[in-house]
Amino acid sequence: MRIVCVSDTHGGHRDLTVPDGDLLVHAGDITRRGELDTVADFDRWLGELPHPHKVVICGNHDFAFQEQPRAARALLTHAHYLEDTAVTVGGLTVYGSPWQPWFGGWAFNLERGPALAAVWAKIPDGTDILITHGPPAGILDRTIRGELVGCRDLFDRVMEVRPRLHVFGHIHEAAGRSDIDGTTFVNASCFDGRGRPVVVEWDA
Repeated sequence: MRIVCVSDTHGGHRDLTVPDGDLLVHAGDITRRGELDTVADFDRWLGELPHPHKVVICGNHDFAFQEQPRAARALLTHAHYLEDTAVTVGGLTVYGSPWQPWFGGWAFNLERGPALAAVWAKIPDGTDILITHGPPAGILDRTIRGELVGCRDLFDRVMEVRPRLHVFGHIHEAAGRSDIDGTTFVNASCFDGRGRPVVVEWDA
């Protein structure tokens, strides 16, 4: 299976050159501030792409999915939308969640500690591909100021579940890939100065 990973497109999805693949994953921040017209165009763009499977989660900029969930979700017709839910794609269990540690009053924010730990506890054992908006602590989470801002409770749950692939974004400047103990971690932020989708390939 060839998986193409993108994140943090912020309305600039049509500026990307997206490689072909079997599964397209978008790890959140579809919009700048949750604009429904951007969601509608994003869905049209998804429909133009050749990937037979597409999975999308939200991020902290995607206010509409938290404030107008029915209207926003109705606009996504060309992808599986995951919000603390799972879907099976090509025999793989894919689970997605939009939450991240609280900062600045953005969408899908929760306080560090019990609130986020409870969200991550929902990640099913046996998950093959995990999609979150924010990174786990210490993995592709270093800001331009040098701070490591990922979530420790997410890291702990990932180490328990051991997905084969964990895709996230959020920290644009930390975009990249890291392989640790059988899990491939991808920060798929596209507008970090490099602007290249990440391609992961393996035999499912």
